[in-house]
Amino acid sequence: MSSATSTAHLPSGLSVLTTFPDVLFIPEFIFGGLVWILVASSKVPLPILQGWVMFVSVFCFVMSTTLLCLYICGAHGGKSSWVTLDAIYQGTAALFYLSAAVLEATSTYFAQALQLIVYRENIAAVVFAFLATLMYVIHQVFSLRRWKSS
Repeated sequence: MSSATSTAHLPSGLSVLTTFPDVLFIPEFIFGGLVWILVASSKVPLPILQGWVMFVSVFCFVMSTTLLCLYICGAHGGKSSWVTLDAIYQGTAALFYLSAAVLEATSTYFAQALQLIVYRENIAAVVFAFLATLMYVIHQVFSLRRWKSS
């Protein structure tokens, strides 16, 4: 990584994958993808709760992929409006994932209370949802610091 603090502008090219907080896109993909896979493969005791979890995981996965590709291609051109967009997206994703993690934990609790046999995938999904939330919160904090300094 190039430095412990974020720069005042968004990097372009492959330097996106070596600067902090942009390197956090990688664990966000991994944890978000695992939430998506685990919820999709689990039993669904409360479809409305897990439907929101699926929406959040797919939405954040697609949006993060899109942003990362745009940053790597250099579509932002060093404009400060992209720094603002990044800060807004990371904050929204953090809130979405926090709500999804809480709802998945609630759904898992009810699955256990209803004595459904298989709910281990839901437990793993809860853990990975909270880890994804943590990654998005850290990314959002440093995106806000970059936005403030730009």
